[in-house]
Amino acid sequence: MSSGGLELPPGDSGHEGGPADAAGGPSGASGGVPGTAAAGAAVSLAPQAAGDARAGAELDWGADAWSEVRTRAQRAGRAYIWLNLIEQRLRSVVGAVLRPVYEPVHGGDDWVVAAAGPAGQEWVQRAVAVREVSRRKGYLLDPADDNVLSFLTLPQLRELMVQHWPCFEPYFDDRREIELALDELEVTRNVVSRNRALSRAVLEQAERASARLLEVLGAGSGSPSADRLPIDAVEDLVGDRYADVISVHPDRVRLQRQLPAEDLFGGARRLDAIGIGLNLLVQNFSGRRLVRLTEAGCRVRLLFLNPASSAVKRRERELGLRKGELSRSVEMNILHVRRVRAGLKDPSRFDIHVFDETPRFTAYLVEGQSSGIAVVQSYLRRARGMEAPVLVLRGGGRGVPKDADHGLFQTYREEFESVWEDSRPVS
Repeated sequence: MSSGGLELPPGDSGHEGGPADAAGGPSGASGGVPGTAAAGAAVSLAPQAAGDARAGAELDWGADAWSEVRTRAQRAGRAYIWLNLIEQRLRSVVGAVLRPVYEPVHGGDDWVVAAAGPAGQEWVQRAVAVREVSRRKGYLLDPADDNVLSFLTLPQLRELMVQHWPCFEPYFDDRREIELALDELEVTRNVVSRNRALSRAVLEQAERASARLLEVLGAGSGSPSADRLPIDAVEDLVGDRYADVISVHPDRVRLQRQLPAEDLFGGARRLDAIGIGLNLLVQNFSGRRLVRLTEAGCRVRLLFLNPASSAVKRRERELGLRKGELSRSVEMNILHVRRVRAGLKDPSRFDIHVFDETPRFTAYLVEGQSSGIAVVQSYLRRARGMEAPVLVLRGGGRGVPKDADHGLFQTYREEFESVWEDSRPVS
């Protein structure tokens, strides 16, 4: 996961930077390039000294050198996507705020020159010159980019924002937060623009700063539960490489840091859950909140393992629990959701069933107005549900791969429906 909460799961062992790193360019997909080395490996790509070894030895690249080049390209590619996204967003914000102030007086593109003022005379004139060269050489492929604002860089856009902060103040609360985030991004921008090695720590810092800055600049709207895990630029580019898996967590604790229960279940229009005790829902989402969710139109179906079944006893032995300990816990959870159902005006929208089969996984399939998300865990022999690895899947709505019918979300949906048909209702 990226450090800003906006990311994909890591790729196979041959891709150190994960799926998003694949955005670093075609070199990541080259069939003739040796596999990537471990993240901690450091390989010097500098030419050898004149007196070293035989003539021409500096032209030879072994597996380690190719691995280092791929790692650099993958990290730089991911960082470039974030920087490009921030620059385009900041350009849009600056244009929306300053154009109405300066354009009526100065007209055309001269409003950018006027906004830069004497302090920015040098860099804005340079941007004008670059634009003219781009026009003559045919580099302007999109007419929408044929303006001076499109040729301003991130530091110059920041300078315009700082110079005219009273114009931006009504829209943004904390100038200091914006400036600190842009300061952190400047290090990454400097490294990427000069094609130098980017460390993993600096990349993670840039991702955190980018996510924070996009949030401050209002790149998204609505409550967190409206689109629980917003699709970032990296996932949008390479997400189909991993079907509908959008993140992987080593345990449920780390999942809940990024995706709290309120963000997962809040605003749901359909909630189907299957597992032994469904603790993620029952113990982390209050009964009152569940009542309001259902009365707002959510359809709820909960599928518990029968606490009186032999499967519960086997699970108790696997986990080393005392006899009856797990079954009592499941019974308490079932009693809790029964009380929730009893408090509803229309209990028919809230179904509780139990099944007697061997539990193979726990899954929470949550669908909203336009998108869905699922949290899935397999049961391990010696690990409680809190300690088991977690997959987060995206289902339905924008950003889902074209072959979503073959994604994991649909697989677990079909499995849920199959078990539901063989289960028994709880009165």
